[in-house]
Amino acid sequence: MDNSNPDPDSAPESPSPSSSSMEEHQNWKEAQDSLKKKLIEEDDFSWEIPMLKYVGGVDISFSKEDPSLACGTLVVLDLHALQPVYEDFSVVNLHVPYVPGFLAFREAPVLLELLDKMKSNASPFYPQLHHVDGLTLSGVKELFNVREHYSEDFVTLTGDSGHVWGAAIRLTGGSFKPIFISVGHRISLDTAIKIVKMTCKYRVPEPIRQADIRSRDYLRKHQI
Repeated sequence: MDNSNPDPDSAPESPSPSSSSMEEHQNWKEAQDSLKKKLIEEDDFSWEIPMLKYVGGVDISFSKEDPSLACGTLVVLDLHALQPVYEDFSVVNLHVPYVPGFLAFREAPVLLELLDKMKSNASPFYPQLHHVDGLTLSGVKELFNVREHYSEDFVTLTGDSGHVWGAAIRLTGGSFKPIFISVGHRISLDTAIKIVKMTCKYRVPEPIRQADIRSRDYLRKHQI
């Protein structure tokens, strides 16, 4: 799921790429292409939606004083009550620069570490799936024509080939901006949409909203 573009205030502009950074970007591109080939776009899990209980959300907020200092946050919600049952934080210095299109190489290691920590501690609240506020499959947003669909609350985003890449959806009457949903790994688009609808109290899914709120609160309370 994609809520919005990265906050320009929290993602400083990158300097002009050097030859070494261009090589690194090429390596990232190759890694993305490799992962894309392994993407499973259909449901591939042992549980059924009625048995879904814990849903996680992750987010990163950046210090206003030092843009390289970040707070990664993992929040797990009880799906039925939409109330947090677990939270954890990690404050780190991010040395990987912000590069459009390669956000995961900068932020994902921090968030994966929080999930690994939770798993190693055998937490009973380990999420069966988690929401990520980041980039959808490439081109999903471009398929959404605001002028054509501004009055619709749900729009399937289909490419020229007929392939359905994602959906734009508005779940609250007070919000004009849609959220964009695409498949996850081992989660089909239909299932992703159903679960997003189950977790939305406001414009964005509650696991992501809570992770964002709590990461910002953590930085403020600790004066980071």
